[in-house]
Amino acid sequence: MGNLPHFQLFIDGAWSEGATSQFMTSANPATGQGWATFSCAAPEDVDRAVAAAKRALDDPQWRDMTATARGKLLYRLADLVAENAARLGEFETTDSGKLLAETSAQTGYVADYYRYFAGLADKVEGTVLPIDKPDMHVFTTREPIGVVAAIVPWNAQMFLTATKLGPALAAGCTVVLKASEIAPAPMLEFARLIEQAGFPAGVVSVITGDAENCAIPLTRHPDLDRIAFTGGPETARHVVRNSAENFAVTSLELGGKSPILVFEDADLDGAANGLIAGNFGASGQSCVAGTRGLVQRSVLQDLIGRIKEKAGAIVLGDPLEAGTHVGPLCTLAQVNKIEETLAKSAEQGAVVHFGGQPADRPGNYMNPTLVECISPETETLKVEMFGPVMSLLPFDTEEEAIALANSTVFGLGSGVFTQNLARAYRVSKRIKSGICWVNTYRAISPIAPFGGFNQSGYGREAGVEAILDYTRTKTTWISTSQEPMANPFVMR
Repeated sequence: MGNLPHFQLFIDGAWSEGATSQFMTSANPATGQGWATFSCAAPEDVDRAVAAAKRALDDPQWRDMTATARGKLLYRLADLVAENAARLGEFETTDSGKLLAETSAQTGYVADYYRYFAGLADKVEGTVLPIDKPDMHVFTTREPIGVVAAIVPWNAQMFLTATKLGPALAAGCTVVLKASEIAPAPMLEFARLIEQAGFPAGVVSVITGDAENCAIPLTRHPDLDRIAFTGGPETARHVVRNSAENFAVTSLELGGKSPILVFEDADLDGAANGLIAGNFGASGQSCVAGTRGLVQRSVLQDLIGRIKEKAGAIVLGDPLEAGTHVGPLCTLAQVNKIEETLAKSAEQGAVVHFGGQPADRPGNYMNPTLVECISPETETLKVEMFGPVMSLLPFDTEEEAIALANSTVFGLGSGVFTQNLARAYRVSKRIKSGICWVNTYRAISPIAPFGGFNQSGYGREAGVEAILDYTRTKTTWISTSQEPMANPFVMR
């Protein structure tokens, strides 16, 4: 392993190498050079983590802890996340290539997600039912769903961990957190904060590894009760098939080709900023990236001019530098996929207004790119590239815009730019997506649920309903009669 930093697995409150001592080297996307190594879980390690979670679930130390006390642990975790935001951000930036300004700020904001769910921990209530039978007192309680597998991708890992781990722990579940084998360092470092916060051993384990040795054994494990997955649709299909082995309740937050609709009455500077944020923010590596810009034909060229002017000031560079706006992509495969997609789009008649090529520098850099499309069948409008590529397509009428917005198998995010409030309401109501931003884009809050329609998945994360998804309802019937239970074979 040389002199590179090394990250172990965190299982049952202890740090260890994987059972087979396999490890991987993680490359810094800004340089292409290895910067750290990490242990990879084997099936035996998955078994250990799940067994620890199952044991902790029934251990009085966690099982009998009051909801208020669980909330206090989450508050402590939130404070630790906030205190270590800069350090965790640096790990994430070095490992994934995302801008330090974004990773550190996002991690700092993630603390509010843990605080939100900490506050909800003792707000989960049951109901007394006005039952239609005399001498019966019937009530419901919500109990932890059980052992949870939380599977998180590399692109927004601290955030997507909080939206799963926060409600799961607040509800009283135990969690095996599986970090992506691509850029897992910040997740393994985050495990130290879980340890410092004082959660009992086994309540949270953090592992990583490849599909065959880690993800598959985890998602099909017989002792699993819940799977919370964020990732791509193809992987999700395997997760769903694996869950057939254990009938674990499953939620999926998947990919997208989100539309941003710009009408002729929109504030075009605001719309240009929204399109830039939705496509070049996070270097385009966002599941809600607004990669299908649908623009009313009468303002298309004006909008293109404004985007060109604003994009001219974008600084491509080292993600650790404060002045950088767009950093490298996490993997070289993303750069290659973008090049192939752009080549096919050009053959279909699309016009590249700027960018279109990898940057001439070491690392996985792709220049921000603007593509004007002439057909909804243009490849850049159909393929999720996970990079800084904006595609614009003209429309003429509101009905056409809505039809184009919904002409996809995905349905995660969407945006509408218009100064007509009635239109904003009409259009946002008809777009088939789990999120719709009006005159803004990529805004998030722990209070607001998010999730997808169609092949962007099912289930919701964040918001009050998220914690309920980590509980099961139990109905308790109590006879209040002084008489013994009647003979069941004597009908009255």
